[in-house]
Amino acid sequence: MESQGILPLKSACGISYDSLAQLLVKQDFQAADLLTIQQMCEVAGTQAVRRKWLYFTEVENFPIQDLQTINSLWLAHSQGKFGFSVQRELWLGVGRNWDRLWPKIGWKQGEKWTRYPHEFTWNLTAPRGHLPLSNQLRGVRVMASLLSHPAWITPS
Repeated sequence: MESQGILPLKSACGISYDSLAQLLVKQDFQAADLLTIQQMCEVAGTQAVRRKWLYFTEVENFPIQDLQTINSLWLAHSQGKFGFSVQRELWLGVGRNWDRLWPKIGWKQGEKWTRYPHEFTWNLTAPRGHLPLSNQLRGVRVMASLLSHPAWITPS
């Protein structure tokens, strides 16, 4: 499967990322964010699909190929501003300090968490690493598993 003839949409689980690619091409980032978490739940299995969120242990077992595909789509259609690898780079840049990461990516201002969905920025004026934010809703352990995943140290 190819996204507009640009990116190979590989999946170890047989998931089609065509719809995600189409939303990102149109820069419909809010719909793409929702679809991202839905498709990540599909990768994780029927239990995750039913509950509509992920356990950190499920993220740890994600196929590298699928995370790299999702990330590549976000990177390609956001001028390199959005994607899990961008979030990882920023997280490493602040010494893996969550309290320094959240404001940097626009998920927290002072002591106040950004409220979903209306306080998030759904366009390219958002801070680098602002999206996808699907994991913002489930806490640090899921995010830590995602940003520490072997997908980011394995060539695509």
